[in-house]
Amino acid sequence: MRRTTIAVLGALAAAAALASGNAQAQTTAPVKIGFIGTLSGPGGALGQDQYDAFMLAVEQKGGKLGGAAVEVIKEDDQLKPDVGVQAAQKLVERDKVSIITGVTFSNVMMAIHKSITGAGVIMVGSNAGPAPIAGAQCSPNYFSTSWDNDELHEAGGQLSSDLGYKKMYVMAPNYQAGRDAVNGFKRDYTGQIVDEVYTQVNQPDYSAEIAQLQASKPDAVYVFYPGGMGVNFVKQYRQAGLLGKIPLISVSTIDGSTLPALKDLAVGAVTSAPYSPDLDNAQNKQFVAAFEKKYHRSPSMYAAQSYDAANLIDSALARTHGSVTDRAALRTALKAADFHSVRGSFKFASNQFPEAPFYRVDVIKGPDGAAFATKSEIHIKKRADFAAQCKM
Repeated sequence: MRRTTIAVLGALAAAAALASGNAQAQTTAPVKIGFIGTLSGPGGALGQDQYDAFMLAVEQKGGKLGGAAVEVIKEDDQLKPDVGVQAAQKLVERDKVSIITGVTFSNVMMAIHKSITGAGVIMVGSNAGPAPIAGAQCSPNYFSTSWDNDELHEAGGQLSSDLGYKKMYVMAPNYQAGRDAVNGFKRDYTGQIVDEVYTQVNQPDYSAEIAQLQASKPDAVYVFYPGGMGVNFVKQYRQAGLLGKIPLISVSTIDGSTLPALKDLAVGAVTSAPYSPDLDNAQNKQFVAAFEKKYHRSPSMYAAQSYDAANLIDSALARTHGSVTDRAALRTALKAADFHSVRGSFKFASNQFPEAPFYRVDVIKGPDGAAFATKSEIHIKKRADFAAQCKM
């Protein structure tokens, strides 16, 4: 009888220990975060910058965000909306992620955001900012650490006006972000647009368009060509002898992701940018030092915005004590934006897109080659009020 009692007590103790272990395993299970980005092809460097910066932040915090262990599951959308849809479906349905971040190009974002946010998954976009998502198609589950596409180019239009250019030639790729780019530019540019030209996505040769713009004799040229498109365009613009002759103003064309390929060919260009590696704030200084030490290159705006996304999630999980089960509490914690941005000041508007500065950044000849130099902040005079269209 005594042996039976001891055996029963032992079994109960073992069961209790197992139950305790299971409970502990449940409470310490990592928060699953999906990352979707363009990681291959001509735009692959942009998505890689996003991913590398996000993982740098996780590494700096000991593999945790907000004190909670995280598991980051990476997916390459290949700049194909259908592939992006498949990646989002996998992350939501099979991997059971609580948060998805990244997304490099707007055509992919337009294809996937509804299925993600509609499934109750929180999305923290760190680059693509299609205007519809900032407005009528907004969602309580969607947050951005970048900008809406119009705003990015409103800054470019304002800068072109501030520089006194009376006649501008405008070029962009023919997809959502390219069309948003031209709309945004027009809102704040006060001069005459000689022509607006839309080219194919990932078009390699711009010689015909460059000859056409040269014949139009504009005061300056404004372009939006992210990734490999920007490398090809700027190289061909320089080869045509136009850089230094017809001023080149650009957005998301010459940045930390493309300057290593362009080098001195880009010197003399002027950019409108939400970020530059030389921004003078403590968070940015440590970020640049850490990014350059780990990856041996300067961070681009894509990296900066993704680093901000990681730190935003970190701040939110700290407020929820690592819990992602209460979506309302997690959204409230994200909305607080209680973190230090590498861009400087940062807060969310009512549509959960950031209110953050933009800068004139010139490409100069530095002691170690081509470099970025922030000249001034851009004060946008006219803004598309997408927040007013956002009904949450």
